[in-house]
Amino acid sequence: MITEPDFWETRYQNQTTRWDIGQPAPAFVQFLQEQQEKLPRGKVAVLGCGRGYDALPFAQMGFDVTGFDFAPSAIAAATQIAQTHQIPVNFEQADIFQLPATHSNQFDYILEHTCFCAIPPEKRAEYVQVAHSLLKPQGHFLGIFFTHSRPGGPPFGATPDEIQNHFQPQFAVQSLQPVTHSVASRQGEEHFGWFVAQ
Repeated sequence: MITEPDFWETRYQNQTTRWDIGQPAPAFVQFLQEQQEKLPRGKVAVLGCGRGYDALPFAQMGFDVTGFDFAPSAIAAATQIAQTHQIPVNFEQADIFQLPATHSNQFDYILEHTCFCAIPPEKRAEYVQVAHSLLKPQGHFLGIFFTHSRPGGPPFGATPDEIQNHFQPQFAVQSLQPVTHSVASRQGEEHFGWFVAQ
């Protein structure tokens, strides 16, 4: 089942990780370039971090980053990649739906990329609650969402309206716009959301 670690661990071991683009998402890189002078440095959580590529540019910019994933091979690879590049990132093998209470209200930012689309749609409300519980008041949720219309999944798509409906009222929607600089295989299928915890 896709809610079990073994489902994803098998894919890492078999190298069937089509969601892994092997680099930080271009949308996050551009966001940092545009906002780096305005964003206060703070603690960042990356949910379903995989091999940890999205964590790297934030850590390089001085953020205190922790990546969570429940696949052991993902965490091992993420740790190795960060060490190879000598970038300080914390990685924890954990189910994001069962994180210890010590993480509650500890983060200033959450990064989302290919986690929301990987969980069953019926768990999305719970996912939003988890994200809200991890953030400090007025914390920022930065998400890259699949907005394709193909049936089934993962990756499970969602419309922009569906995404907003899931995150409101726990979050105020600062922006939710199409991504114009996705990797080639995802052109026209992604939206970037910037939400603020209420």
